[in-house]
Amino acid sequence: MTTWIVIGAVVALVVLFLLWAVAVYNGLVRLRNLVQEAWRQIDVELKRRHDLIGNLVQTVKGYAAHERGTLEDVMRARSAAMAGGQSPAQQAQSEGLLSQALGRLIAVAEAYPDLKANQNFMALQQELTSTEDRIASARRYYNATVRELNTKVETVPSNVVANLFGIRQAEYFEAEGREREPVKVDFREP
Repeated sequence: MTTWIVIGAVVALVVLFLLWAVAVYNGLVRLRNLVQEAWRQIDVELKRRHDLIGNLVQTVKGYAAHERGTLEDVMRARSAAMAGGQSPAQQAQSEGLLSQALGRLIAVAEAYPDLKANQNFMALQQELTSTEDRIASARRYYNATVRELNTKVETVPSNVVANLFGIRQAEYFEAEGREREPVKVDFREP
């Protein structure tokens, strides 16, 4: 009789352990999917930014044709930022270079009062500012979900399940060094 009680207790513990492992695994998968979804949202906003920058360059071209080097730098940086298959760190670096090139373009545009007064240019500038805000918001959400996943992957006992099923930490999306400076896109007179 006591043998059956011991066997029943062991079976109950094994079942409880398996139920716990399944619950932890499902939680890790949910977090991993949230991280991927958050990255897709950043990607959507970055694509919007890239499109707006292309339109902005075309608008500036008509007014500042002799600023060809600056325009080409922006387009090269835009192409690099649009390249697929980049990790979050690589994407952040590409976006930082694009922001620097865009800053130079904005400085060029300051020298052209007719351009600053152009309605199309002003609308693009406002859309770009709005998009930058959405990118910052999406980046905060992405990094928060990455933090949550990474915490689960690193802490005991969920790290055992994560290692068992190959669930790894995700990479943060963050700017480095000078790239942390915001792009100034305000064309109003001082």
